[in-house]
Amino acid sequence: MVQQIIILVLFVVAVAYIARMLYRTFSSKAEGCAKSCGACGGIDFKKIEQEMERRKQAALPKI
Repeated sequence: MVQQIIILVLFVVAVAYIARMLYRTFSSKAEGCAKSCGACGGIDFKKIEQEMERRKQAALPKI
């Protein structure tokens, strides 16, 4: 019985750890990844979208 409780506690802790990692990964408002070490730069989706729109407008034939 005690062994099952220990395993259950370890399982719950592992699930909570993974859930926390996923939450931090997908809800991060700061630049970079969830590790917060500053090694990787953030992806600016608005800048990418603006660049794609600019290229799309430049590629359209002028009538």
